[in-house]
Amino acid sequence: MTTDTHQPPLRFAVLGAGNIGPVHTRALLELPDVADLVAIADVVPERAEELARQAGEWGGHPRPTSDIDALLRSDDIDAVCVCVPSGQHAELAIAALEAGKHVVVEKPIEVSLEAADRLIAAEEASGKTVAVISQHRFDRSTEKVLDAVRGGRLGRITSIIASHAWWRGQSYYDSGDWRGTWALDGGGATMNQTVHTINLLITMAGTPVEVFAYTACLAHERIEVEDTAVAVVKFDSGALGMIHATTAAYPGLDARLSVYGSKGSAVISNDGLVYFHETVGEAEEIAMSAGTSGNQVTDDDAIDPSEAGLGVAHRAQLADFVEAVHAGRAPRVTTRDARTTLAVILGMYESANTHQPVAITAS
Repeated sequence: MTTDTHQPPLRFAVLGAGNIGPVHTRALLELPDVADLVAIADVVPERAEELARQAGEWGGHPRPTSDIDALLRSDDIDAVCVCVPSGQHAELAIAALEAGKHVVVEKPIEVSLEAADRLIAAEEASGKTVAVISQHRFDRSTEKVLDAVRGGRLGRITSIIASHAWWRGQSYYDSGDWRGTWALDGGGATMNQTVHTINLLITMAGTPVEVFAYTACLAHERIEVEDTAVAVVKFDSGALGMIHATTAAYPGLDARLSVYGSKGSAVISNDGLVYFHETVGEAEEIAMSAGTSGNQVTDDDAIDPSEAGLGVAHRAQLADFVEAVHAGRAPRVTTRDARTTLAVILGMYESANTHQPVAITAS
């Protein structure tokens, strides 16, 4: 990915100073050649002021405000990052588009397909660029495996597993009255944590056509949503997938994507490539095999400390977004990509409620 540094920096505002707002703020400040963070907005003035103060410690100088409507009318803002609760994404993103701004939306795109479709319609009417955060699409491990998939070096993808075995304490859900609600959080472990790995699963395996799921709340109180879910997914390619989503795996394990094909396989754990085997040309006949023989992971595949940590991949995705705006192309993660991920998650919830498989339909 290259960014045209001859273009003036895109002028940003971060809308929402809660948990994810600081991640966007810092990532933008680490892209001074292509991004200029002009403002931070939150309906709670003190939150906007505190994040602006932190931004000052990080080398920025954004102005804080609680008047989001006025900010969207400002001539010194080109783009916004929508970092508010999930159930408010479409409303705020549409307002920004109607004000002539480009938009980055934190995951998930929204909590309903109807809201996602309104946002997509507003995007198409505006002619502006919209990206939805799925930052792990920009990890080196993901890029290497996806290149092998698209190049046919894993052969036909036969099965794929997305597992998010994390822990969130009760204090996490108690930290905001919107957390763990259907209206604003949109769901639990599946919607808010495993959404990342589900997006990777779809990116590797192709178009999902059907899902069957079970969900449960097993380790938390005072939430409306699931902390554990399992599902099977059918893809139009014929591949079969499994999804395992939980924030009830104490003390917290890994996020893992396992891709299995007729000529090779790959496993990514916590963003690192732990197993990789590809075949150029015909695969050698193997009568029987088990274990992890033939691992082609090298020292060059190891994650450098500079690549680890929350926000590093956000920075890469924001850089891609700026480049897309200047080049007039689609960003790497589009609203329709995010809608498909949302459709699978909502299909899981519907299936768990009806005890029936649910068809996944395109927009």
